[in-house]
Amino acid sequence: MCVAPWWCRNTVNAIVGKHLQPSSRPWSRLQCAVRGGFPSTYGVFQEYYTSNDFAGSSNLAIVGACAMDIRYMDITVWFMVLKCYPRLRPWATPVGLVVIVSHLILTQGIIYTLGGGLAWTPILFHTEEWWARRRGFAYGITMAGLGLSGAILPVILEWLLQSCGFCTMLRICALSFVVLNFPILLLFKPRLPQSHVNLPFKFDMSFWTHSKFLTLQSCNIVQGIGYFLPAIYLPTFARSLGASTIESTVTIIPLNAAASVGSLTVGVAVEKYDVVNCLLVAAIGSATGIFILWGFSTSRAPLYIFSIVYGAFPGCQASSWSGIIRDTKDKHISADSGMIFAFLSAGKGVGNLASGPLSEALLHAENFRVGFAYGSGYGALIAFTGATALLSRWSYRVKCLSCFL
Repeated sequence: MCVAPWWCRNTVNAIVGKHLQPSSRPWSRLQCAVRGGFPSTYGVFQEYYTSNDFAGSSNLAIVGACAMDIRYMDITVWFMVLKCYPRLRPWATPVGLVVIVSHLILTQGIIYTLGGGLAWTPILFHTEEWWARRRGFAYGITMAGLGLSGAILPVILEWLLQSCGFCTMLRICALSFVVLNFPILLLFKPRLPQSHVNLPFKFDMSFWTHSKFLTLQSCNIVQGIGYFLPAIYLPTFARSLGASTIESTVTIIPLNAAASVGSLTVGVAVEKYDVVNCLLVAAIGSATGIFILWGFSTSRAPLYIFSIVYGAFPGCQASSWSGIIRDTKDKHISADSGMIFAFLSAGKGVGNLASGPLSEALLHAENFRVGFAYGSGYGALIAFTGATALLSRWSYRVKCLSCFL
């Protein structure tokens, strides 16, 4: 028997068949939504900070970059720990939530997301246990939770910021995490008995020699460099167009809502089509939205349309990772699916690592001598974001050259 709280004890005592049916336990979606959606709404905080408590600070974007970056990168570390010590998995989510709650009001950028990574990592194990078929759809549901919360939280956070100030608002959010997450832990259980692992546990890293994985990982990193910038700067850009506080906040809502729908769609698509083709469609849609809709925005209406397009295309990329995992395991059977996912997540975090300070530099770059949004002071940022979206499609070019082994 695994050592765990009484409410986490595993009630399944036999190994089930290899073709498990989709689970009727989508609790990871809500837990992922609450943990992941908070950093996704940082644009609301940045717009408030630049206008109130931290006006004049040049490093605010780094807070958002840290919150999103560490969210992706620390999963690799937590996965290795929980893989080697499976009996700690039932404790990971409650401990992670305690870290989130206790440190949300102290540090929004780093410690909060470290606790979030610990709380979220057991989902990787549970997804593999409960879903053997249609795993792409399962990952799509999980990632859709991020967009779902990101579509709901901005208005709530903006109202709390304006009504209570950010200190009281963070305390309210910490209390909300307790109310929403801890009851879910009663239903958050593994399907298989926890096995004992003899240390040192050896991880199969041979998939790093697989040319297709390396190519897709490089595309993942490039896309991550520019992916988070619109979510951070859309509210402040909307304010530069004369939008009110609530109107600027609304730019985040369609972006995250569309990402939720896009994640579900791509999760299903990668089960039927080549993941490279799915990523090509996402890259083209992303670049088109950035260069045309955002680049030529002079009013709020096209900006809202851009939010929808951008959320639907690049916002769904993480759901494609199930396709990358499947193709990689076809070549390296002994590779761990969760470890591949963790490194893909870390790759996106690496891409985002430089986006905070880089975005500040881009905002201070010389304006383009053209009209529309390109001449608004955000021109370099728009062009850079679009370029990273275009470069993320180079895996399709490699495929056409028959370089995948």
